[in-house]
Amino acid sequence: MNEYLIRQFDDALTLSDIFEVVKASVQASAGMSRGGIMLGLANLGNHPNGFLGAFYPVGSNIIVMNEVPLRRIKETDPALWKPYVFHVQLHEYLHSLGLFSERAVRQRAYGITKDIFGEEHLATMLAANTERFIPQLVYPNVSWQPKDLKIKLVEDFDRSSASYFA
Repeated sequence: MNEYLIRQFDDALTLSDIFEVVKASVQASAGMSRGGIMLGLANLGNHPNGFLGAFYPVGSNIIVMNEVPLRRIKETDPALWKPYVFHVQLHEYLHSLGLFSERAVRQRAYGITKDIFGEEHLATMLAANTERFIPQLVYPNVSWQPKDLKIKLVEDFDRSSASYFA
């Protein structure tokens, strides 16, 4: 466990704050990093039988998170919000580092989360078995896909990599 990163995670308030913990966790646990990541938020639909929390377009510098689970979590289990955001951002950040196998990324995300937070932390439980949390992440018995993708960029994201901008 990493007490410093746990404290940083506990103090995090925004998507950007959590991403700084994600990057530091990957650096501490796996020795990997990259800068210049952007975060976009979009309505990617509701998929009770095929959950979609985010995606990373290969070769890009953007992670696109689905706004629907973020809204659903606030309605069902607000304590899950930070662990969920950490998990999804970690998963997609690993893709941005060149890991493309879903199975390998899931295993690596679980290992990093367990290394940083320990076995009993909610983020580690989420990484171990995301399916267990589906009722808190999606609206039941309803499925939809938006007709067009409108991505809203999150300002002040990946702050530690953008300190050179005026």
